[in-house]
Amino acid sequence: MRGDAWVKILVVLLFAGGIAAFFALGGPQYLSLDTIKDNRDQLLALTERHYAAAVVVAFTVYVVATALSLPGAVLLSLTVGLLFGRWIGAAIIVVAATAGATCAFLAARYLFAGFARRKLGLDSPSATPGLAARINQGFTDNAFNYLLFLRLVPLFPFMLVNLAPAFTSVGVRTFVIATAIGILPGVFVFANLGQSLGRIESTAELVSPATLGAFALLGLFALVPILIRKLRGGRGAHGTAP
Repeated sequence: MRGDAWVKILVVLLFAGGIAAFFALGGPQYLSLDTIKDNRDQLLALTERHYAAAVVVAFTVYVVATALSLPGAVLLSLTVGLLFGRWIGAAIIVVAATAGATCAFLAARYLFAGFARRKLGLDSPSATPGLAARINQGFTDNAFNYLLFLRLVPLFPFMLVNLAPAFTSVGVRTFVIATAIGILPGVFVFANLGQSLGRIESTAELVSPATLGAFALLGLFALVPILIRKLRGGRGAHGTAP
């Protein structure tokens, strides 16, 4: 086997091993609302005594959980908000979630993008542009706005938005910037709510329909520049037509 193939196998084993270890070691049991609430005071005291180490641990756990797409992102955000407050907590979450999402994006691109793009004919210069090619081109031309929309609107799973762009021509820099900006409103909401974690009975009660609607509206605003460019392009083409 080629060296590249061995590296890909190693990456797959690393991700699969991490996910398996999480469930084998009882991760869902520890990462539960009741467990965090029961140990709230101990966690706060431990964080106060070893603040720098707590920041490193929280950051590392969040990056790994995001990269492996483990369940419990909302609860992790609440816990970080509880331990570090709305401002420092939000900063930790944004940087860690962006780093973890980028790891998942790069892994998906390295492992599967080449195969998927060949199957869809995206890398063949002689192929007739089909639906996949047009979607890829449209997403690439407006990558920042589309990614911002996908991050802001709460209808799209975070994991899916990490992986799907890996099969397009979206640049890593664009992915990182759009992710960091797009998750910021939600991160601040959950980091702020984390300070009242002891009074929360269920994660289902955290976000009101009005808040979800506000996120959706922000997402729609992200698409406005694309709509304006398309309208201007359409008028330009109409004006130059014979």
